Amino acid sequence: RQPVRAPPADWSPESWRALPAKQQPAYKDEAKLNKALAKVRALPPLVAAQEVDALRRGLAECVEGKRFLLQGGDCAEQFSECSASTISNKLKILLQQSLVLTYGAKMPTLRIGRMAGQ
Repeated sequence: RQPVRAPPADWSPESWRALPAKQQPAYKDEAKLNKALAKVRALPPLVAAQEVDALRRGLAECVEGKRFLLQGGDCAEQFSECSASTISNKLKILLQQSLVLTYGAKMPTLRIGRMAGQ
């Protein structure tokens, strides 16, 4: 098993802001942008720390050949497509695919979904 690397000493949740944004859109209304960012910052996290830890362990098992990685979802779906039923249907497809892979490969499958307006 590979050890999990610690982040660089100068890392912080805001350190990404110092990096160049090569594909960032130009926002016309700075006030609206700041209002939207404040709203997003007030929301709870999308992923719990325990889920991140479990993902890291699962990915390590994939690297070691002990688990199959299945990643699915849309690369750029519309926000209007982010409904509970649409996401639920995509999750069902991922689950069905992983069951086939687990049965056929005789090893567990790590499912990763790219969806919900990522």
